[in-house]
Amino acid sequence: MTDGSTIYSSILDRIGRTPLVELGGIRPEGCARILLKIEAENPTGSMKDRMALAMIEAAEADGRLNPGGHVVEYTGGSTGVSLAMICAAKGYTLSIVTSDAFSLEKRNHMAALGAALTIVPSDNGKMDEALTRNMVEAARVITEESGGFWTNQLANADQISAYHRMGDEIWEQTGGKLDAFVAMTGTAACSRGNSEALHRHNAAIHCVAVEPAESPVFSQGRTGAHKIEGTGAGFVVPLWDETLVDEISIVSTQDAITTCRKLAASEGIFGGTSTGGNVATAIRLGIKLGPDATIVTIMCDNGVKYLTTAVYAAGADKARIWDGSRPEDKT
Repeated sequence: MTDGSTIYSSILDRIGRTPLVELGGIRPEGCARILLKIEAENPTGSMKDRMALAMIEAAEADGRLNPGGHVVEYTGGSTGVSLAMICAAKGYTLSIVTSDAFSLEKRNHMAALGAALTIVPSDNGKMDEALTRNMVEAARVITEESGGFWTNQLANADQISAYHRMGDEIWEQTGGKLDAFVAMTGTAACSRGNSEALHRHNAAIHCVAVEPAESPVFSQGRTGAHKIEGTGAGFVVPLWDETLVDEISIVSTQDAITTCRKLAASEGIFGGTSTGGNVATAIRLGIKLGPDATIVTIMCDNGVKYLTTAVYAAGADKARIWDGSRPEDKT
């Protein structure tokens, strides 16, 4: 990490090199040591800053994206926010296809950074295969109409290099002393890239890919609807390669939400549902591995992105209303 005196030439220079934090209060007795990669320290509060920059820089390098060009993407929100930040910093215009299934905070954030939004309606706020495919098709049409560069995150292998760098960071930060790595899957690039990097360093590191229990496509071949944002496309995504991970695990939407709330209350770590899914899975694995093992997992993004969702929205409703009276007035 750099010290506070460093002056950067661009906000993009602050992507990556995020810290590891050891979890304490949420870790049960007998569980492995759990280290959380705090990706919320990236500029938009998300690990997606890494992959968005990698996709844009690769397209610039080979001429698919020229100065002053237009970019198109479909997204649950975090990739779109990251692309919007990068496009604003680099001078590109951006069209984003997203949905009401994803948080209002993410949609507002993308728009604030200059993205033009197209909203694809969902089935009662749920993420499923039909929604993903509809968003992809809308992005294809907008690309055809605009002549822009479509980052096409589900099929874009340029992003994997960003997660190779994350895996190398984890290896360096732990001094190579880790036994397992846990990551939820969306495009599958994060799980794949980190697994490849960590396995290059030590093939014995147990790498776990996690998917929503309501839509266990990789582990059970069954698609369904869930509410863990940024994960579970509902079908086998092009970048998925099961030979690169050692285990596929599942976590329910409810377990992910419950763990989010526990992280906030017991650790002061404010994350989203994919973070909750990661930590819930790491804890289950940690109980199996025992207290002498070390597991690394990811805080994918900041909980501020989910304040109006079911994860956190009900919290303020429990506040006590002050009526102006003092205790002695009621005796």
